[in-house]
Amino acid sequence: MKAYMVFDIGGTYIKYAVMDDHANKLESGKIPTPSAGLEPFLQNITDIVKQYARSFELQGIALSSPGAVDVGTGFIGGASAIPYIHGVCMTDLLKERTGLEVSIENDANCAALAEGWLGAARDTDYYICVVIGTGIGGSIVMNQSILRGATLHGGEFGYMIMESSANHPLRATWSQMASTNALVKEVERRKSLDKGTLTGEDVFRLAADGDPIARECISNLYKKLAIGIYNLKYALDPQKILIGGGISKRPDVIKGINDELAQLKDEISTLDISVEACQFDNDANLIGALFHFLKVHAASGI
Repeated sequence: MKAYMVFDIGGTYIKYAVMDDHANKLESGKIPTPSAGLEPFLQNITDIVKQYARSFELQGIALSSPGAVDVGTGFIGGASAIPYIHGVCMTDLLKERTGLEVSIENDANCAALAEGWLGAARDTDYYICVVIGTGIGGSIVMNQSILRGATLHGGEFGYMIMESSANHPLRATWSQMASTNALVKEVERRKSLDKGTLTGEDVFRLAADGDPIARECISNLYKKLAIGIYNLKYALDPQKILIGGGISKRPDVIKGINDELAQLKDEISTLDISVEACQFDNDANLIGALFHFLKVHAASGI
């Protein structure tokens, strides 16, 4: 049976799946991401591919990876929690070991492509994804292609400076002010708690229990997210704005952002701006990586 080997490389785990050309998972699993270096990493990938090549007619390998991925050369620039994957041609290394065609794409871009192929942006020509987590990142997608920018920084929305700062302007970026991490830090600071005491889930639980500080900080988060989204809408004017990251699974978050966006409309700013949650969660990077492989290699099934 023809199939594709798909990997989602993360700092803690490497998730993998054997998928058909409609993104149905035929087999799947995960392994800890090796800490020892590049060689164990390559060997683990190769062993998994060879294992499934006994049962499936594998057409190629699709990778989702952190970092500034150059899809043309297969090199991974930038930095991530896996230092050894940077500065090497990952696609060539794996092709040499497996004999299969290999594609690679940035993980955030994979998540965005998954939404356009089979998810919340299906049949949408032009959309952006804003991923909210430890920081804020995202992707710009036009006609099923990622707008990468001259230095592969297209979609790095978290670097937007939101206000002046007495210390340094980069201390007031969108990531610094409106990420899940920023929310947690602010609640910890205001409640005089040690750093690392709370998680994002803890903050929302406190708010649900009536904690006034947690409620106020969440309300402020919605305002800051709405301002950044407003700016992106007027700068890029996409058809759709999707919100990803763990926080996006909370309907109250999507409603809170949209309520704040509605407040920004007046006789000068007349656009109806709203956001939707991404459809995919844990499998988004796998689905998007497969889509990228199929598109790059002009395979059937898209």
